[in-house]
Amino acid sequence: MARLRMLHFFRADPDHFDLIFVANATAALKLVVEGLCDHAQDRRLHYGYHADSHTSLVGLRELASAGSRCFFEDAEVDEWLSQGVPIARNGLNDDPKQVVGLFAFPAQSNMNGRRLPLDWPGRLRTSAIKAEEEVYSLLDAAAYVATAQLDLSNHASAPDFTALSFYKIFGFPDLGALIVRKASGHALLRRRFFGGGTVDMVVNGANELWHAKKQGALHEALEDGTPAFHSIAALHCALDVHQRLYGSMSNVSQHCSHLAANLHSRLASLAHGNGRSVCTIYKGKTADYSDPKTQGPTIAFNLQTSSGTWIGKSDFERLATINDIQLRTGGVCNPGGIASYLDLSPREMRENFAEGLRCGNGFDEMNGKPTGIIRVSFGAMSSTRDVDAFMRFMNIFVDENSRQTTPSKHRTLLSESKHFSTSTATHDMLSGSEEPCDIAGCHDTIKIAALAELSGGSQQATTHLVQVAIVTSPCPVAGCSVALASSQELWAHFEVHRSCRRCRWSLRRICNREGFGKV
Repeated sequence: MARLRMLHFFRADPDHFDLIFVANATAALKLVVEGLCDHAQDRRLHYGYHADSHTSLVGLRELASAGSRCFFEDAEVDEWLSQGVPIARNGLNDDPKQVVGLFAFPAQSNMNGRRLPLDWPGRLRTSAIKAEEEVYSLLDAAAYVATAQLDLSNHASAPDFTALSFYKIFGFPDLGALIVRKASGHALLRRRFFGGGTVDMVVNGANELWHAKKQGALHEALEDGTPAFHSIAALHCALDVHQRLYGSMSNVSQHCSHLAANLHSRLASLAHGNGRSVCTIYKGKTADYSDPKTQGPTIAFNLQTSSGTWIGKSDFERLATINDIQLRTGGVCNPGGIASYLDLSPREMRENFAEGLRCGNGFDEMNGKPTGIIRVSFGAMSSTRDVDAFMRFMNIFVDENSRQTTPSKHRTLLSESKHFSTSTATHDMLSGSEEPCDIAGCHDTIKIAALAELSGGSQQATTHLVQVAIVTSPCPVAGCSVALASSQELWAHFEVHRSCRRCRWSLRRICNREGFGKV
């Protein structure tokens, strides 16, 4: 019953579609590519995907034995579909008849909410490509279905496979699904692995290994093991509550689109006293926040001070958290979008990795460029109060007086040795001094500490110069003059910028009252 209700929720006719319950959207994607790999048998799998894809969608390329192609722009996909050239001939010498193709893309970018054309699967099915090559379409609808109506009413133009997560729509239960066009379901039935519940008979003979897969409904052959029956049963409650509160996904879409358009307009107009924009917003070329067909309720951006330096996403997130604002920062599992909008070449990304950048760590800016973004998203439960509260929070980064205080360029977690080699000796700290920074164009001073090396019981000390600390790690709040020696100390200081809701004191008043610098 839950299966049929969810198919109806997505306007998918049960005569043409089946729904397979899985752990999450990533599990649905993995089920497709593993099934197609086994379906190919002696042939090879070629994979084409859009650059705006989630990391889980990109990762499917590692299983494509015939290689993969990344479509960097929508125009590349349109050209490929119009020309009718099989995906196997795009830079390859494979015979299309010896290749199984898979084309995948997200309905909505999980980075900035840009919505991609949903007519591509239908165009692919009627193109000359389909006549020469066995090719399937895979839609990642996980981000899209949270605030938009997924409409699969036209089975002729629908994707062959659609992956999604229910928790992104309802919050609970933690469950995903793969919706399959029955006309394409045969492509998943040759998979070699079988689990409990997907077979009618298994023989473990000494000289004979044999099994018979279930031949009924598609989901019976693909849902391995014990189903998540508690979560599946909870879908009824989730759907009932969702419909009672919001009425329909069309209502949700209209509501969230209005909130996002409101916030986007206010962020775009936010400026320092000297006229410099506070926010750099990363929006698609054709995206329009007033048009839900081209843009979802997600805004990706970074912040700059009045002097043009970047405000670290980690500091911003910590300040947001202590002010009860939940958002996401970083690479947000969208490598193509990050590379494109932050203008990071493959070489730069590999160099950043070599220099220590990892998913979730504190390297917010490298070589003058941000390494990630700040992402704000709206859902059905969001309200105009949330927009207003976020804008009040954003105002603490606005330098109305436009004082040209330049944050330090030395925001790093590691100390570097200078004129010193490691030994097994014991070191005692002596007096410190300051020297000019040797980074080109930097006018800061670095604290240098003299270390006494005591070796072999000798009382004679040899002095070395070692850079042991970074002098300034400035608070990003506009007008706050606090600069501390470490990120940990800075984050502890952020508590003074917590908003007091009872008396509505301004954040600047709290900062001044606590004596953390003149504001």
